[in-house]
Amino acid sequence: MVAGTLDWETGLDVLTVTPAAEVDPVLLAALREAADRLFRGGWQPTELLRVVARQGDPVRGKLVADAVAAQLRPFPRDRVDPRWLAQAGKPWWGSDDSYLSEAAGRWRIDRVALLDAVVALIRTLTALPPIEVLIPPPGSRPAGTRRGASRVDERLLDRVRALLAKAESTEFPAEAEAYSGKAQELIARHSIEEALAGGPAADVVPFARRVGVDHPYENEKAALLDAVARANHCHTVWSPELGFSTVFGFDADIDGVELLYTSLLVQANRAMARDEPAKGKARIKAFRRSFLVAYAVRIGERLAQATRHEIAGVRDLLPVLRGRDLQVRETMQKAFPRTVRSRGSRVDSREGWESGRAAADEAKLR
Repeated sequence: MVAGTLDWETGLDVLTVTPAAEVDPVLLAALREAADRLFRGGWQPTELLRVVARQGDPVRGKLVADAVAAQLRPFPRDRVDPRWLAQAGKPWWGSDDSYLSEAAGRWRIDRVALLDAVVALIRTLTALPPIEVLIPPPGSRPAGTRRGASRVDERLLDRVRALLAKAESTEFPAEAEAYSGKAQELIARHSIEEALAGGPAADVVPFARRVGVDHPYENEKAALLDAVARANHCHTVWSPELGFSTVFGFDADIDGVELLYTSLLVQANRAMARDEPAKGKARIKAFRRSFLVAYAVRIGERLAQATRHEIAGVRDLLPVLRGRDLQVRETMQKAFPRTVRSRGSRVDSREGWESGRAAADEAKLR
């Protein structure tokens, strides 16, 4: 191997002409070391895959999936947190000695392209910072139920998923409104039942979950997620450089936030595509951004109204909710002691703003 600093093309040429028996073990060790550092530093499989996917190279995504599999190999499955296993999938790894050559054959790419992808991926992973550990990585401690995890009613979540699926599929605004409204009612009612069953003194603590926010228009989509979270007793911290928001709250509330946000985003995209102007790239971009800003604002109003309606009839609930909100804020401040309030997005299209408000009214939650 050649020591010293080389430019990208020269380095790739050197790797290409050097025997695979010398190159492959070094690259593979560097890739696994970089991935292992990130997994121990808080990154979860889906989060790492999302960051790599944003670069647009599917080969790097496959390499990350196999790195996840390599991370799991030394540990029995019953010693790995089930939430980690659920994200890992079952990619093929193969033997270390022949991995890169076999991967090139399976993915039908030449060796130069594969080496380029491996080196680029190592550089990407090396540059990523450690983040908050939300799920213990394999090897850190025995898997088990996290202390303080609230018992989420899977039957209720299935009902919510079914209602939201109907809201996404219907072409009639009144039906989407009814289905989404019923879903929010179920989520809010379940949250109230959880709060009353436990209260601040219960051995249930707030936690956090990272939710991916995809481009384009990440800031506007993060604002929609924040609006949904606030209406459901949660708080968010947006990390634009990493492509996700961290949602803080109790497990049952976070489940509802994630389900509702995903569905409302589907409904927003459908309405936006239906109403956007036919011509003008700059006009379409301004329309979409303004649409999503207005949609998030209006959805936040409607969700908050629906939640207040559910709370209004429950006696002695407000002190319990205030206590839980204080717990959530304390958890968020420990994880992010320094945060910066981001600037709101500009609204450059009146027709986008009005269309977004109208679309939010169509998806309004009673």
